[in-house]
Amino acid sequence: MSAPSHIADDSDVAVEAESLVRAFGGRPVVDGVSFTLRAGECLAVFGPNGAGKTTLLRLLSGLLKPSAGSCRVGGVVLRSGSRARAQVGFVSHAGMLYSALTARENVEFSARLYGLRSPADAARRALTAMRVADRSETPVRSLSRGLQQRVSIARAIVHEPRVLLCDEPYTGLDDVGSAALTEALTERRASGAALVVVTHNLGEGLALATHAAIMRRGRFARYEQRGGVDATSYVREYRELVTTDA
Repeated sequence: MSAPSHIADDSDVAVEAESLVRAFGGRPVVDGVSFTLRAGECLAVFGPNGAGKTTLLRLLSGLLKPSAGSCRVGGVVLRSGSRARAQVGFVSHAGMLYSALTARENVEFSARLYGLRSPADAARRALTAMRVADRSETPVRSLSRGLQQRVSIARAIVHEPRVLLCDEPYTGLDDVGSAALTEALTERRASGAALVVVTHNLGEGLALATHAAIMRRGRFARYEQRGGVDATSYVREYRELVTTDA
């Protein structure tokens, strides 16, 4: 089932992609992806390595410009440096943290960049949400990989973004960190944020999702509402789809 190709104009639309294409060296890595998410919805994106999932998130975050097509956040076309980017939070493989700074300083710095009225309070809330407030004054370079990931997530949610993009966000997290992340994502959805979560863990992704997509060779090979998905058969069909040559 293909994703809808039109751009909605509903007032509660949070993020919308229209025929997004990104090519490198003439080869499309994202090839005509379209979808719409409204406030409080979550799209889980699955797919093998090299499918274009991370590139898609970078397009949705404004870190990359599309070769063709467009992305809008809150109805505003997303371009590097635009006000729409301030509505987006991005949890990536790269922590985007300054290793010499403490956990608090990293998150507070991000809060200042977003122009928050009280960066210190916002940073404290975000670190508490990720259950890493007790390590606030520890330099990031001294933290374990899992704790760094929690700080990175705190940085991404400090400004309470309207759209939260997550690239394998559970990687490196222990049970406490995973529980904190699930709680944070659930809270963001409840507050009206739209989520796009890339993960190799189908069970984990489907548990969060209102919509699910399988990405293969830069395209959505399958896209549907979560309510119509049987998790057991979906896993089997996913494996068949991604291991079959085009």
